[in-house]
Amino acid sequence: MLTTKSAGNAYDVALENFDAAADALQLDNDTREMIKYPERVLTVTVPVRMDDGHIRRFEAYRVQHSSVRGPAKGGIRYHPQVTLDEVKALATWMTWKCAVVNIPFGGAKGGITCDPKHMSLGELERMTRRYTSAILPLIGPEQDIPAPDVYTNSQTMAWIMDTYSMTKGYPIPGVVTGKPISLGGSLGRNEATGRGVFYTIQSACDHLLMSLKGATVVVQGFGNAGSIAAQLLYEAGAKVIAVSDSTGCVYNPHGLDIHNLMHLKALTGKVAGFPEAESIRPEELLALECDVLIPAALENTIHAENAGAVRARIIAEAANGPLTPAADRILEAKGVFIIPDILCNAGGVTVSYFEWVQDEQHLFWEAQDVYNRLERVMKTSFRDVLKIHEERPAPMRLAANMLGVGRVAEAVKLRGIYP
Repeated sequence: MLTTKSAGNAYDVALENFDAAADALQLDNDTREMIKYPERVLTVTVPVRMDDGHIRRFEAYRVQHSSVRGPAKGGIRYHPQVTLDEVKALATWMTWKCAVVNIPFGGAKGGITCDPKHMSLGELERMTRRYTSAILPLIGPEQDIPAPDVYTNSQTMAWIMDTYSMTKGYPIPGVVTGKPISLGGSLGRNEATGRGVFYTIQSACDHLLMSLKGATVVVQGFGNAGSIAAQLLYEAGAKVIAVSDSTGCVYNPHGLDIHNLMHLKALTGKVAGFPEAESIRPEELLALECDVLIPAALENTIHAENAGAVRARIIAEAANGPLTPAADRILEAKGVFIIPDILCNAGGVTVSYFEWVQDEQHLFWEAQDVYNRLERVMKTSFRDVLKIHEERPAPMRLAANMLGVGRVAEAVKLRGIYP
């Protein structure tokens, strides 16, 4: 995943977005005080015995922002740049995201400050199990349900599920989502985020009277979400002209063969060296003229210093918080149509909800059932946000935040305060 110059603290951005939505909704101060800040913040030390025998200590976090509308829900990321403020921001965004797609979850997030690329599978397993034991009092299928995020996957979730289940004394598959299919995972979960991005881009093209067939696409971050979105767009007839990952950027103005590029990525772990394309710099990729730009890397990759160079008609935020507020203002002034993250990348948490429902019912669905339900949720949510965008009128990000914050505010008013 590419990182470019960061601009501002992610949690400050999350609070700024909340304040703008709360102001637009004219929320009273009492309601703001009840829904703005996290309910619980846990910081833990995770000691791990490394392969060479020595003990290494890792800082780790689990933040539950809200349980007003249901159990807290959110991924766990392993990354060297994980900070408490980042995790608090991501948990906050998860609350509004779940509300935007109208699923009965609140927001949570977890993370460990580590470099998983330089850790063995055994070290990752021991770290995951120790972390699980440290956050165990906070998690559970009716309380807080983790999922994969940056540099975590279905294997990570299997370790968490097993650790939690062994402690409780019986198997509890619903404690996590994004699990392997053989342990109660859902068909369609792995590609859910990218598929949700695809459905919202379809909706945006319909709204803007654009044809998806032949549309030029640039993808920044060719991980799970970015690669699946690129694949679905390619198969729908769009022309993906450039993609990037942490190893570099590849560009072909005539379009990349995404199937071949995904095969290379699976074999080598990188897109650099793709024989059917030329290499370009990260700043050049963001400045390419295109119909759709998909930032699918980390937070704050498009900021005040580089937003002016962006020449996309649509920005589809597959990543969490890829645009800073300053970048938002620049791009809005240029007439760029932004599909905000809490709408655009909500496919992952939506199918996580489907997985949780299947686990709780002990009844599993076919993949096409998952796709159909996801498409319905994503396109309905897009229309809900678009309605606010057009009627207020309000920028798409503000409209999405107003929808999410408004639903949480309504729930907290109905529930009241106890005792």
